[in-house]
Amino acid sequence: MRMTERQISTTVLVIGTGGSGLRAAIELAEAGVDVLALGKRPKSDAHTALAAGGINAALATMDAEDTWQQHAADTIEESYLLADPRTVEIVTSGAAQGIDDLERYGMPFAREADGRISQRFFGAHTYRRTAFAGDYTGLEIQRTLVNRAALLGIPVLDTVYVTRILVNDDGAVFGAYGFDVETGTRSLIHADAVILAAGGHNRIWRRTSSRRDENTGDSWRLAVEAGGRVRDPELVQFHPSGIIEPENAAGTLISEAARGEGGILTNALGERFMAKYDPERMELSTRDRVALACYTEIKEGRGTPNGGVWLDVSHLPRETIMQRLPRVYQTMLELQMLDITKQPIEIAPTAHYSMGGVWVRPEDHSTDVPGLYAIGEASSGLHGANRLGGNSLIELLVYGRITGRAAAAYSASLDAQKRSAAAVQTARDEIDALLASDGSENVRALQRAIRNTMTERAGVVRDEQGLIAGIAELDEIEARIADIGVHPDIAGYQDLAHAFDLKSAALAARATLEAALARRETRGCHNRSDYPATDASLQVNLVWSPERGVEHEPIAPVPDEIAALMREVSTVGKLVE
Repeated sequence: MRMTERQISTTVLVIGTGGSGLRAAIELAEAGVDVLALGKRPKSDAHTALAAGGINAALATMDAEDTWQQHAADTIEESYLLADPRTVEIVTSGAAQGIDDLERYGMPFAREADGRISQRFFGAHTYRRTAFAGDYTGLEIQRTLVNRAALLGIPVLDTVYVTRILVNDDGAVFGAYGFDVETGTRSLIHADAVILAAGGHNRIWRRTSSRRDENTGDSWRLAVEAGGRVRDPELVQFHPSGIIEPENAAGTLISEAARGEGGILTNALGERFMAKYDPERMELSTRDRVALACYTEIKEGRGTPNGGVWLDVSHLPRETIMQRLPRVYQTMLELQMLDITKQPIEIAPTAHYSMGGVWVRPEDHSTDVPGLYAIGEASSGLHGANRLGGNSLIELLVYGRITGRAAAAYSASLDAQKRSAAAVQTARDEIDALLASDGSENVRALQRAIRNTMTERAGVVRDEQGLIAGIAELDEIEARIADIGVHPDIAGYQDLAHAFDLKSAALAARATLEAALARRETRGCHNRSDYPATDASLQVNLVWSPERGVEHEPIAPVPDEIAALMREVSTVGKLVE
């Protein structure tokens, strides 16, 4: 059954309506360029809204000594030398403008009594440089960008699921194809350039801070099928503090702000265990270390009955909790009827952020595919093997601005837009084939199978044997995917969307497992129990594609002015087996 198809034309198409997508769309609209933004869920509820703690920029409002160069040094150091120095320089030197842009759009930052933007410490920053709005900074940024986009009259389609980026015979982009998840109506969108801002892949783990049907690796599949590649897929940040119960909310984040404000971690024996792993920084250590410490305590039998550890803020003044951690307070009351001013929170590490992503150039986040760009969590380059808290939100603003301009310039440089009827037909046929599939395999069950494999085989700590077993399990799951049944119903076409999510998850899982197998070392978030040391020869990015597998890509040298500010990254206490 052929559903109706509508055709839309625009100069630049933005896929994803979170912070980075909207920021790029705003840049284009302000420059008078025709832009269309679309997402598969409501823009007011994009993933950016979940980012709690804050946004980094060396504004020096609290610590006059801070500079963008020091911010860059901290970022590269915490990346375990896997961040691209040029990308880091662009983000940290452009951060203050990113904050200015938000202020211009009306962002309500927390301020000091004299009107300065407040800034707080986040783990592993040399100075206070994290600006915030309570503990719902991402939500305020998203609201601010949604309001600005509305003011500019940017068309935003909220329920369109993109299934394919359209590429002509020269390998260049000419648009995208998708369907409405509520009505099934197809969309053929012609565009000179496409900006991919559709998030990461951390929903392919069982305990994750991503919500259902988000971050299943859509960006990766769309880019790879168009001719792009993925960089550092194995580098996944496990946030130390995800709640364990209830099951349907497992992995929901307790903001890092809880530790930033003085929260303490204890095991089931009541021991404040961070003293063993990072006695100097304790709970304010980096995410990878705190996550590994929690994992190790649980693994070695000192965890809670539910397999977690305790995070306690109940010793803080009630007023501090209500002012500084209102969202954590509210979340725990709603989900567990738990009052954090009186009781500790049971937490465990949770898959939180894809530090790798689509391969892009640092200057403008262009990909291997002419006319295709990737930004936000969909992209790679800034975070390396460990992301500094607060860096992801500023990245959205800096590259949203730069990439919006780059896409406009690319469009202006074209003499004509070449299309391909065959590429459009392939996109149509792909949906038709899935709608006609009536196999015995259940899409949801296969998604769960991938999540089980990734949790067991590629969690906080990995080893050769487990990764090889994971690839074998994935082979079996992929064979079963060929026999799925897809059944849209009166409620809409979610089942079809889930089938595409499953395809994306399988590709993202394969990239992650193969790159994790190739990274035979422990570095940052990537812990190999069989290779506990850091290997200098692996101070490279691993770039993955289905055709060529994993390739090593050298990293540019760090500029002297930044290198001079870096302290040696200690790996002591990194992997405690």
